[in-house]
Amino acid sequence: MRSHNLKTQCVFVSVLCFTLANSSSASEWDQLILNGYQQAYNLDHNVAITTFERAVKLEPNNPASYRGIASALWLRLLFSRGNVLVDNYLIGSFKGPEVNPKDVPKDIDLRFQEYINRAIELAETALTEAPDDPDAHYELGMSVGLLASYRASIRGESLRAVLAAKRAYNSHRRVLELDPSRDDAKFLVGVYRYIVSVMPRVFRLIARLVGFDGGKNEAMAMVTAAASHPGNSQAEAQFALVLLLNREREYAQARKILKLLMKDYPKNRLVWLELASTWLRDNRPAMAELTLTHGFRRLQGDDRVRMFGEGPLWHLKRGTARASLGLYAGAQNDLMRAAKGPGAVWVSGRAHLELGKIADLAGDRTLARSYYSRGRNLCDDANDRRCKRESNRLRNTPFRGQ
Repeated sequence: MRSHNLKTQCVFVSVLCFTLANSSSASEWDQLILNGYQQAYNLDHNVAITTFERAVKLEPNNPASYRGIASALWLRLLFSRGNVLVDNYLIGSFKGPEVNPKDVPKDIDLRFQEYINRAIELAETALTEAPDDPDAHYELGMSVGLLASYRASIRGESLRAVLAAKRAYNSHRRVLELDPSRDDAKFLVGVYRYIVSVMPRVFRLIARLVGFDGGKNEAMAMVTAAASHPGNSQAEAQFALVLLLNREREYAQARKILKLLMKDYPKNRLVWLELASTWLRDNRPAMAELTLTHGFRRLQGDDRVRMFGEGPLWHLKRGTARASLGLYAGAQNDLMRAAKGPGAVWVSGRAHLELGKIADLAGDRTLARSYYSRGRNLCDDANDRRCKRESNRLRNTPFRGQ
């Protein structure tokens, strides 16, 4: 892609420009991009934005510089809303958490649009000059794919998100046609194919009519390949793979990826929370409790800004693990804190469900039913169907233990 960044310094000739890409300036730019994504996935979003801004100054005609800023802004918004964890995409439905576009700060929204539009414009210019350049197609796909994610997760614009996703999908399919060895281009193609594969049959047919392919096994293989490919999109592919593996109940494989992420992003305390959650889904509360013990130490030693609802979520996970281990006093303390919030509605709903179980085991059926009723209502509001069903069942039939 460097050929398009140096077009003011040389006539467009691929070999010559790729040679120029090895200059000291190019090396400095590469390091800035690498540092920016390291900082973003270590939860230092503002520092990452500053780093990407330096990359823009160094190579103002490179779409990846602008895309970096847009990515960091998007991640910061998701973090501020508490919508960055696997739970957010497993509770209720695969489409992810509900969003309210009115909550988007106008200055951040405008800034995101400015940078992502510039990235798309530069990638399109590169394609005009070299229609068969896989790097140009890759940059266009990544930029348009980021726009699709932003529209869906931040603005709640489903139709516009699908249109952008379709363009991103086509761009990266073209990359793979031009260069089948580009495993990094398999990420978006694989994710979109997986989403199609888990849709209801009618929606799968519609998706295929508009040009999306399905195939769960093929999709998982593609995302796995992308997660193993070194590059600036590897972390995004790894976090996405953790989500897909949890959804497929491949918990051991998910934990392997999370342990790699712990090493690569040691300042990201949320990876510890993700690992504990994966242990819990695998019915391994002792390992979850041990992981949370280490995670709480990191949380307490980290004075950076917290994700929305982060404290209650930590307490929900530890309270759930402790209750499963029979450590009811500590569990009750954690769950009461989780139930009070402030945080996501489903966190409070599940905390009430667990408190009801503890009350049942203590012989207080009246208190237990009260917790179950409150939990059922909260989980219904959060579209947490599993929690709602369990609360209804236990309201009629007392909990007797695991």
